Amino acid sequence: MSNFIKGRGAGSHLPGRFERTVNQAEDDGWHAEDSEEFAAPRLRTQVSEETARSIISRNQSPDVGFTQSVNPYRGCEHGCSYCFARPSHAYLNLSPGLDFETRLFAKTNAPELLRRELARPGYVPSPIALGINTDAYQPIERRLRLTRRLIEVFAETRHPFSLITKNALVERDLDLLVPLARDNLVSVHFSVTSLDPRLSARLEPRASAPHARLRAMRTLHEAGVPVGVMVAPVIPWINDQALEAVMEAARDAGAESAGYVLLRLPHEVAPLFRDWLQAHHPDRAAHVMSTVRQARGGKDFDSAFGKRMRGQGVYADLLARRFAVAHRRLGYADTPRRSLDCSRFVRPLPPRPASPQGVLF
Repeated sequence: MSNFIKGRGAGSHLPGRFERTVNQAEDDGWHAEDSEEFAAPRLRTQVSEETARSIISRNQSPDVGFTQSVNPYRGCEHGCSYCFARPSHAYLNLSPGLDFETRLFAKTNAPELLRRELARPGYVPSPIALGINTDAYQPIERRLRLTRRLIEVFAETRHPFSLITKNALVERDLDLLVPLARDNLVSVHFSVTSLDPRLSARLEPRASAPHARLRAMRTLHEAGVPVGVMVAPVIPWINDQALEAVMEAARDAGAESAGYVLLRLPHEVAPLFRDWLQAHHPDRAAHVMSTVRQARGGKDFDSAFGKRMRGQGVYADLLARRFAVAHRRLGYADTPRRSLDCSRFVRPLPPRPASPQGVLF
């Protein structure tokens, strides 16, 4: 079993799938476990600046409600044990385990890139999802403010966008979000996995506590910003029993829409999550993974469109029925009551090309 560190969601530096060599530490038995001299060093978050070449990512997936997204950060300090984005760190020759939540990359030129890409003559506006691969409001945003600067570009160009976050820090940007909401240019969704703060602290150790997310949801709703809830991921026998309770609490806090996603375990996420189960819920670890495989066609994960978000089989069907009943009982909208408005888009002026003679006037 991996040695979990308080405040971190992964228990090891699991090598990425592209690594050619792997280092493995072994205990030679010479030093006591509580020896301070030979204790493992405390992991601190490291943030590197990255100059990105492009900022708008595009997809044609029928499983998500957007075709464009922007991610100002790579890696995420929230440290969610189940995060589907962890395998992306393998492309950097870094561990999808502890490196993903401690070695972060900030795309410091993201606001300038966004303005440049929106200025292209052929650009056709459609809603952009902000912070999809990793949370745009993770703790380092408090200092770096990249997400806020991106929102300022959206405000300047009247471009519609949506947010999904686990962090109450989104309240900081109410001054920008409220006027955008008046023109149907923004919606905010909160990912809530449980109402139990102890379970949340183990699943997503550096995200805001559930009550803080619900408080932020209510604050945004009362200020006129449309909000929704995503119960994601639903983990069999860990938090699945809380599905209806989370939906009800979010509805009371002003959520207009609701959705859910069944646990996804692509690539390195599967062994990392197995370690998490053995560390925190060894009594039911086998049962959890057995149910996951039943809902994934006998595998840890099925990436097929139409199946990867909801799964298939008896458990997945029961979950879908529970969600549908709660959705109807609580009065959630079948479709968004407010569609984001692309007609207000104002194309920014393109950046002036650099001149070898410099600027004379």
